[in-house]
Amino acid sequence: MKKPQVIVIAFGIFFLFLIQMAGSLVESIYILDLMNTSLDEKALGLLFFFSPVLLYFYRRKYPLITAWILFGLLFLARGFTPYLNTLGRMLASGIGTGAGLMLFPFLITARAKDDSSCPNLWTSEGLALAIGLSVLLRTMNYGLDYSILSEGAWVGWVLGAALGYFLTRLEWTSPDKVRNNPEPITPAVIGIFLIVALALFAFSAPTVIARWTEGDYRLIVMAVSLLAVSWVGVSLRKSSLIENIPPMGLLIWNLLFTVSLTMTILAHRVSFPQTPDALAVLVGDPTWLQQIPLILTLLLFPVIFLDLRVFSNRIRQANPTPRDFIPGMLLGSLALIILVFMQIFTNVWGYVEPVSLWFRNKFWLPYLLMAGLITLIIGRKGFNAQDERVDTNSDLSLGWGVLLLFIFLGTGGSALYTTRVQTFEPRTNSIVVMTYNIQQANDNFGERSYNEQLALIREVAPDIIALQESDSSRISLNNNDFVRYYAGKLGYYSYYGPKTITGTYGTAILSRYPLQNTRTVFTFSDQDEIGTAEAEIEIGGELFSVYNVHPDGSDTAMLVWAEALLERSKDKSNVIALGDYNLRNYEEAYQLIASEYTNAWVSVYPTEISSDGTDMSGENRIDHIFFSQSLKASNPVYILPPQSATDHPAHWAELIR
Repeated sequence: MKKPQVIVIAFGIFFLFLIQMAGSLVESIYILDLMNTSLDEKALGLLFFFSPVLLYFYRRKYPLITAWILFGLLFLARGFTPYLNTLGRMLASGIGTGAGLMLFPFLITARAKDDSSCPNLWTSEGLALAIGLSVLLRTMNYGLDYSILSEGAWVGWVLGAALGYFLTRLEWTSPDKVRNNPEPITPAVIGIFLIVALALFAFSAPTVIARWTEGDYRLIVMAVSLLAVSWVGVSLRKSSLIENIPPMGLLIWNLLFTVSLTMTILAHRVSFPQTPDALAVLVGDPTWLQQIPLILTLLLFPVIFLDLRVFSNRIRQANPTPRDFIPGMLLGSLALIILVFMQIFTNVWGYVEPVSLWFRNKFWLPYLLMAGLITLIIGRKGFNAQDERVDTNSDLSLGWGVLLLFIFLGTGGSALYTTRVQTFEPRTNSIVVMTYNIQQANDNFGERSYNEQLALIREVAPDIIALQESDSSRISLNNNDFVRYYAGKLGYYSYYGPKTITGTYGTAILSRYPLQNTRTVFTFSDQDEIGTAEAEIEIGGELFSVYNVHPDGSDTAMLVWAEALLERSKDKSNVIALGDYNLRNYEEAYQLIASEYTNAWVSVYPTEISSDGTDMSGENRIDHIFFSQSLKASNPVYILPPQSATDHPAHWAELIR
């Protein structure tokens, strides 16, 4: 294998591991800490991002033993992470993140053995390869990265071993020579961190972009995959095409990308009701005009690969010592942590006062800052794609062609296969409905429970499922799309409910039968955004109006929401309003709904205690199934934690039609 191609693979696996470890670290801390809506000592796990401060002990040379120790830590941390519980994953992924960050200066200043070229010329191709691999691993497993789950952990070991092999093909010790560029590398290093952040937040898991926009998931993942692998192929075959882009062209490309990325989110931003007497806001299917910025963003996003190449060139020209990386890496890590918290605060704005309140409905801001700051750095004098051109053209081997084609076709085929739906025969004169607060696919101990939750759903075999706390397609939860995972595994139709950018906790509807007229209704809120997912479903020739609810906030907000629910559902046939109501039977909003609709549990068990002794009276019951008088409940069931594999009971009932 030719030397440049070896370097691309090494960087590809390295960037993939770094993205996976950083994402797992953020997710683990969020599950252990912020899902409890408070901060404690577990948030100190973010200090792993500041591990590069240890580079201070290396004044000039890069000891070979240090590089291999760091690789060993990354290899072991990445390999064992999928097997561990949440606390273990936090520690392992923290070690992996720290080791990866410290390894980066060693890697970017190394050289291929018996080759005068520098690996950093190929960092951009490595990142593109990493994004292609990440998209493939997520798409083939219904929205979850197969390789960071226990069942796919073997992939991490194989890739780690491959990385170790390719690292043996590099010369780790930097040569002793006079530094030929005294200009600091801090801006370039910060730029690299921001590029990796964009990959981490969105492009390594483009399902999140589909959840921002309600765009076609299959087309989005295939577009990202195609452009990523095409960048690798073009760069290896004819890199002069990239180097010929003038500085002004690169700056304009970045400006257009920044604007399109920001507008992609702003086009779907909701103006929430600000007062109790404000009208509810209805959000239906996006228009084609709203999707124009999305198309432009997908076409323009490869600029981040060219930016990475430019920043890498600047570092190569400076011939830096390890200490030279410290300011940029520490500032880059700080920026990354701030960006993560900014996005988290858009979701928990009602809980972490006073700082979080300002971030309400500002989901777009971290993305504007990431792309905008990259553009500002690129606009600095001396940052361009034409610095120190070298002949890096290479014949694209058959092996590379097969690999890149496999990544793209595997991604496209997986996108089509995993979104198929099955055909189900309707039950005779009844349907089974289920409400399930999945707590982002974690149990009441804060451990992963997606397999247990899926097994329970399969056992119940409901016709309609209402999921709450299902909005996990964001950086705080490692961009895992559990709605897509459950729907794909079950062969159900699905509606994600409120888009991720709205900052709700999620109200998704899954159904064995096609969903019609899907929309989300937002009502006044003073703590969480209250987004109720609505749909019509035709089963056996009858139309059912389904409302998946998850309100929260003050008594006033709850009453406003209840009144809006009754107003929107009046005159509808076969109404089913189910979900996590956060209401007990003595609260006014509950009583208002109960005056119009029938509660499944109470209609069968007036004492609220079942025949087998399940006591759901008083404070015990906030997850409800209400329905109109045209229906009748039979066999309602509550499965309590920990058997429910979440922190809420799983609740279902058969409704006789």
